[in-house]
Formats: sequence, structure tokens, C-alpha cells
Amino acid sequence: MIHFIKYKKSLLCIGSFMLFSFALAGQNIQNTDTIAIDSIKLTDQVDKLASKIDKEINLGFRKDKTRNAVGAVSSIEPNQFLKYDNTQWVRDALYGKITGLKYSDNIRGLGDAMIVVDGIPGRSIDLLNMEEIQEITILKDASAVALYGSMGKNGVIVVTTKRGSNKTEFNVSASTGIKNPISMPKYLNSAEYMQYYNEARLNDGLSPIYSDQDIANFSSGVNPYRYPDVDFYSNDYFKSQASFTNVIADFSGGIKDTRYYINVGFKSDRSLQDVSDNDKGTTRFNVRGNIDFRINDWITSSLDAVAIIEQNKSSLANLYSAGQTFKPNLYAPLLPIDLIDFTGNPNLQGTVEAANKYNGFILGGNQSYSDNVPLAQIFGGGRQTSMTRISQVNNSIDFDLSSITEGLSAKTYLSFDFYNRYNLTVNNEFAIYQPTWSDDNKIIDLVNVGSPDRVGQEEEVETNTFTIRYGFYGLINYEKQLKEDHLLKASLIGFFNHTHERNVQQADKNSNAALSLNYSFKNKFLLDINTSYVHSIKLAEGNRGKLAPTLGLAYVLSEEPLFKNLTWLNYLKIRSSAGIVYSDLGIPGYFLYDAIYRQNEGNYYWGDHYGLSSSNGYTKIDRGQNNSLGMEKRVDFNLGFEGLVFDKLWVEANYFRSTLEDKVTRVSTVYPEYYNAFRPYSNYNEELRSGFEFGVTYFDKIGEVGMNIGARVLHTASELTKVDEVYADEYQYRKGTEIDAYWGLQSLGFFTLDDFNTDGTLKDGVPTQFGSVQPGDIKYRDVNNDGVVNDQDQVVIGRWDAPWTFGADIKLNYKSFTLFTLLTAQTGSDAMVSNSYYQPQGGDKYSEIVRGRWTEATAEIATFPRLSSIENTNNFGQTSDFWMYDNSNFKIERVQLTYDLPKTWVSNLNMEDFSVYASGSNLLMLANNKDIKQLSLGYAPSYRYYSLGLRVKF
Repeated sequence: MIHFIKYKKSLLCIGSFMLFSFALAGQNIQNTDTIAIDSIKLTDQVDKLASKIDKEINLGFRKDKTRNAVGAVSSIEPNQFLKYDNTQWVRDALYGKITGLKYSDNIRGLGDAMIVVDGIPGRSIDLLNMEEIQEITILKDASAVALYGSMGKNGVIVVTTKRGSNKTEFNVSASTGIKNPISMPKYLNSAEYMQYYNEARLNDGLSPIYSDQDIANFSSGVNPYRYPDVDFYSNDYFKSQASFTNVIADFSGGIKDTRYYINVGFKSDRSLQDVSDNDKGTTRFNVRGNIDFRINDWITSSLDAVAIIEQNKSSLANLYSAGQTFKPNLYAPLLPIDLIDFTGNPNLQGTVEAANKYNGFILGGNQSYSDNVPLAQIFGGGRQTSMTRISQVNNSIDFDLSSITEGLSAKTYLSFDFYNRYNLTVNNEFAIYQPTWSDDNKIIDLVNVGSPDRVGQEEEVETNTFTIRYGFYGLINYEKQLKEDHLLKASLIGFFNHTHERNVQQADKNSNAALSLNYSFKNKFLLDINTSYVHSIKLAEGNRGKLAPTLGLAYVLSEEPLFKNLTWLNYLKIRSSAGIVYSDLGIPGYFLYDAIYRQNEGNYYWGDHYGLSSSNGYTKIDRGQNNSLGMEKRVDFNLGFEGLVFDKLWVEANYFRSTLEDKVTRVSTVYPEYYNAFRPYSNYNEELRSGFEFGVTYFDKIGEVGMNIGARVLHTASELTKVDEVYADEYQYRKGTEIDAYWGLQSLGFFTLDDFNTDGTLKDGVPTQFGSVQPGDIKYRDVNNDGVVNDQDQVVIGRWDAPWTFGADIKLNYKSFTLFTLLTAQTGSDAMVSNSYYQPQGGDKYSEIVRGRWTEATAEIATFPRLSSIENTNNFGQTSDFWMYDNSNFKIERVQLTYDLPKTWVSNLNMEDFSVYASGSNLLMLANNKDIKQLSLGYAPSYRYYSLGLRVKF
């Protein structure tokens, strides 16, 4: 709860719709207030769209207006949408909302983009909440990312946090809600598992191990402790829902020479596991302080500090993982005391009295599975707390050097980050008991197959991760207006970043120097020339630096008389850029240019005379030397436009083409086979990525309904254009195929009885497969018709990266209500199932998937191979399209309904704005394979979230 005190009265604000209901019930709200609010909303929408042209955006090392940006960039400001789309997870806020952004941090399919927070590269957006962010800018093409050198290879996401102003502000955002698991794993019950496992053994020519009476006993349910049916994913162990809470407050203000911004947040995410009080879930506390102050007339400075403490409290076992292997008939993990018969066993009373009790139960077990006791670990094993502590500090100093020459300025930026993750563990020893049952289903004896019960006295500390990062950059800027038509800007940048991780000998280091020249003629012809000198310590001395130039041109056509007279055209700019980005990010290690020799790897022998041999140790070479090993090179081209028409419709589009040359690999095709061990790392392979992006935003009003609709589409294509490879068959060459191609075998269904001779061997003309096969095993295509199915029959069977991605956001407002919806979609990609849930073999636990197994009776409708109790390399050891599924989907990501309280009410409460909302996320997925996509295995499930919240601004 949050308290606001005014005139000695207190208003209790709770994240619910109580106040909302009161506002609707019997209050005399004047229509003029509603009309005014509605009018303001529409006016603000139109103004925001028109002002987008002249809005100043952060381009990384400098700021400029949208109309003056030459590179391909997109930006969003959370203040413009958080009220109606109150997600605090930065990745969620980006997904589907940015033209050219695939998922949440992949720009144009190039890979994970570099994150820059307040000028600091390498920081994580997962540490931020959306309330503390002023702007997020996406830098896409080579011209836009050039100044970041090597680290900008895959594009850059620039995050700018909020700063204070002279106006004092206080804002609160609070929400609470529930999360429901969308899907949980479904395994066979005990009796069904036993039946299917017997069938698997029969298929292998082995005798069943479960008798019909055993199966009947487990099926009857007469005694679930003697004949258990354990399902760790049931409501016995997991709640049907869990709660979460998020509260964020920020303060800002200032006086003449000092401004401040403070953000404080608390987040609680409760655990779904419902066995022990130790499973509390995750709590997170964060605080940010940004201070700007003036030192004198020509020097200003800023000091930013961030502290984050996150802890997860849990038991020592995770049922998400344990449930994958714990068979339903293994043993009963809990034994009820009321089923113990103490007569005739004088020692049994003492055994039970000494045992730890858990709500009328003691811990059950089996001597054969004494290492597989997940529930006992949860009840009696102890507890653990995973702690994460993060601190970040950065300082900038800005120098106004106009006293030297007008337009000259400089800036220095120094930063330090500390990341520490460790576990606090209390380990208990505990007893588990194997029961002996009587004929009347009573426990008549207990044998301790564990350890004596003992509570751990000390908390053990284990440090998992400790990382230190520090960096510096210096910047000199010069800006000069030449007469009235010419504007020249120049920047000289020096940059260094160092990251060291505990127990890792070699630190990651990045450094580069860059020069940026920007020219503008009459604010309509724009020229960017950026050159970066990239340095890499991954390469040999004398070969560590590269000069990477880029060139960008833009033309604001709407400033020309021919277009200026078009009343419907408000703004139109075309742009193009080309350039090179050198990077060492793709080099998979340090000192790869060096040769590696290993001594004393064996002995060689020679005979000096009859009957006597001598030997000596030899040195083995693992890799040859190549001091010419260089950086990878991204060659980039971009052509696009952006415009505004009818004061309502914003359009932007880009075509892009990016080649990645000189990829590092150990080339084999240019050396003879006997030279294999001497092969050095070299620059050889090449890749091509191309595509287009298109985005529109539309504002309008129909009657009393205002609308804001945005839509985006991204298409990406890729190709391996040069590959170090040699294959016997032409169809196996990777060159010319997609970078993200799945290579595997083509399945032809299942073997049938007609494929075999009476002695069980394959008939003539049926290609041999992997190992011994039977009817019901997967049958693969012999692509090269050599009579044997092997790796030489692998072809392209799919691709894992979606070539088409879509995003759309719809905001509709009617009077004081606003409805927001975010939609996403992707198509054209595939995915594989590989977990034992989908591919159980040998002694693995059986999921519901095996119900579709092949038998002679189900041969025509079977969806799963025959069952086997031994390892089956033919069915489960191969990559094939049998295990592939279509990964296309359409999703309703989020929906939020917001109500703005009347302005008169808000003013009377001494507030500037007050809104309440109800929201849901991850609400709906439409997909052919929705059940597979929504199922998580071995860890927490996918959730559907529902929340109520409020936002208050003073």
C-alpha cells in the first residue's frame, strides 16, 4: 500500500478497482471533463506523431533530431506508452514494437545486439525497469553503429535512463496479480507405465518384469503408499497459481545547479512449488540515483549509481527437473504414520518416535534408489538462498570549450560495474524409511536407508560468479554553422572496455578510436562519414588494428519546392549507407594465432641391435601458427525512407544487405590430409544476410473513439556464400543454403512387416539403417541410393530462424477508457524436440507421447516408433525431420484496459494524474504445435499473467 498525506488526511491507494468502481457509481462527473480529457488525448497523439520529426534522439555518442539522422535508427520513449502498456520487463516492451527488431534484442537477424546503457556497453537490459528509462534507440546499419567498433557488429540498442529537472515530480507505479501455468508435463500413471514398459521389453525379445497382478494392484488405488502413483507435476506438489507484486517509485527535481533522479523498485515473484515453506520464490530490490550538477560556468558533471539485490529462496531439490526422471511406481516418498502397525515389533515405536514428522507422515524411500530422493530433499534436506548483488557507478564530465573556439566541447566518461552471485546453503541430514507391508496393507517394519536426522548448524557460502567491468571513453565535439545553409559537426572518440570474470584467466578487452563527420546543407541534404580504428588483443601483435570506414547519405525531399506544395505530405526523407565493421566477437578464443605443442605425448621406438629396443618421448602439435589471422568483416548496405502523410500516418522502410566475411575457422580443404594436425586458424568462411523492414503508425479519431495503430514486418534471408567443406555428393554442400538450416535425415514413416524377411533381416533393396531395426522403427530415405542410410544422406530439412516476423499494437481510447493490445507473429521456421519427454528410450520415464507408439494394430495411425527398453540409435540417435515441427505462431502478447480518473478529482487530491488498470499477458497462442511450444521441461512453466495496478503522478 502507498500513503499520500495532504492536509493531515490520508488516502490509501490499493492496486485494485475499488476506486474505479466508486468513480463509476453515482458520482457527478461533468461531461466537460470527459470531453476535455478525450480532446487532449487526441491532440497529444497527433502532436507526438508530428513532433517525431524534430524529436531529439540518442544516437549513442551524440544526440540529434530524427530528421537529421542519416543511419537506420528507430526509437521509443516509455513515457508515451507505459500508462497504457504497463510492462516493466524491457524485453517485453521491445518485442513487437520496433521496426527491424526480431524478438527482443536481435536486429535484422544478425544476432544478439550490443546493449549500451547510459553510454556504457555490455550492461544488461534485464537489470532495468521501464520506469527508469527515458528512451531506447535501435542502431541498425553500419553507419549508425560504426563508432562502437568491434562491439557494434550485430547492431546496438542504446538505453538512456531518466535525468532530473528543476520541476519536482513524484511518480508511483504498483501492480499485483497472479500467474497461471499454461501447461505442465503429462506422464503415464504407474499401471500404464508398467504395461508399456512390459511391451517395450517384449519388443526387444525380453520377458516382462511386471506381472498382471502387479499392474492390477497399482491400478486399483487401494493403497497408494504400497502401490504408489507419483506425479510430481500434480496439484499435490504445485499450486494452480502463484502471485507477483511490483512497486516502483521515482523522484526527481532540482535547483539551479543541481538536478537529481531517484528510482526505487521492489519486486516479488512467488514460487509455484508448494511442498515446503522454504520455496518462497524471488524478491528483488533496486535503487538508482542520477545526479547532474554544475561545477563552474564551463564544466558540468553527472554521477550515477545503481544497486540491485535479488534473492531466490528455495529447497534443495527442484521438482520441475526431478519429475522428468522419477518414475510413478518407484516408491512412495511419504508414508502415513496411521498405516503403521506397532504390534509384534517392539522396536518400531522407537523408530517412528525418532523420525522427523511432516504433517502425519515420515519420509519414505527405497534402498535401491537412495540417491533419488527429491521430495525428501525438499522436506528434510535444508534450504538455499541464491543471492545476486550488482552495483554500477559512472561519472561523466562535460566541458564547454567555446572560450577556445565556438562550438567546441569535450566529455569524459568513467564507469565501474560489479556483479556477484553466490549461494547460501544449509544442508541437513535426514532419514528415509523403506517399509515392509503386511497382507492387510499395514506397515510392520521400517528400515532407515538414509542418514540419521541432523539439522545443519552452519550456512555454507559458495561464490558462483564475480565479475568486474570498467570502461572509459573520451569525446571531443565540434559544431560550426557556416553561413546560413551549412552545418558541420565533428567528433573524435576514444573508447576502452574491460571485463574480468572470476576464475577466468583472460579478461575481455575492447578498444577503438573513431572519427565522425556530419554535414548538413539547408537541413535537407545530410552526409555522415564515420571511421573507426578497431583494436583486438585476440590477434597477433602487428595485426591487431583495422580501419573501418562508413558513408551515409540522406535527403529530406519534403523540403524541396516540388514536394513542399503537397499538402498531404508532411515529411519525407530517403537515406542510404554503406560501410565496413571489423569485429573480433566471432573469434572463439584468445591466442588462436599461436601454435600449440604438447610434450611427452607418447614414445617412439627404434632397434639398436637384435633383442633390444630404445625409445624416446615425442612432442605433438595440435595447431599451426598463423600470425596473419585477422578480424571478421561485416560489409553493410542500407537503403530506406521515412515519412509522414496527412498528419496521421508515419511510414518507414529499409532494404538491407550485410555480408560477414573472413569468418574464423580451421580450414581443412586447402591442406593435404597428412597436414591435419598442423592446420592453423584462418579467415575463410562467408555469410550473407539480406531483407527488408517496414513499419507504419496511424493516428485518427472516429466519432468519440481515438485510435493509435502500429504495424511492423521484418523479412530476413540468409545464405552461406563460402564454406570450407568437402563432400562426396553435391547435395551435401552447405554453400548456397541458409545459415540457419537444419541438416538431417528425411523420414519415410515406419518400417512395416513387409520390409523384412521371415528371419527378421531386411529384404533386398531395403537400405540398411542404424543398427538392428524392426517393424515400427523409423525408416529413412537413402538419398544417394547406395543401399546404406548414414550421414551422407543428410539434406536440408528445415530452418530454425523465422524469416518472417510481425508485430502490431492497437490503442483505442473512448472518453476515460483506453484499451491496448499487442500482437506478434512469426512464420517460416521449424524447431526440434529432443528431450526424453518426446524421445524416451531405454529405461526413461514415459510421457503421454508414447500412447501413439507403433504396434501391428496401430501401424496405420501410429505417431511414435515402437517402444524399446534398450538404447535405440536408429530412432533416437539421429537428427531427422521426424522430430521436427512447424514453429509458426500468432500470439496475443498483452491486453490492458486503463481508466483515467477525472481531472477534477485528481486535482482535488493534489495529483497530476491517476489511472488504474487491469492487464493480462501471454494470453493466447494460435499454432499448429501449440502444445509443444507452450510446454517447458525441467524448469518453471510458461505462465499466463493477470494483474491489477495503478499509476499516480504528483
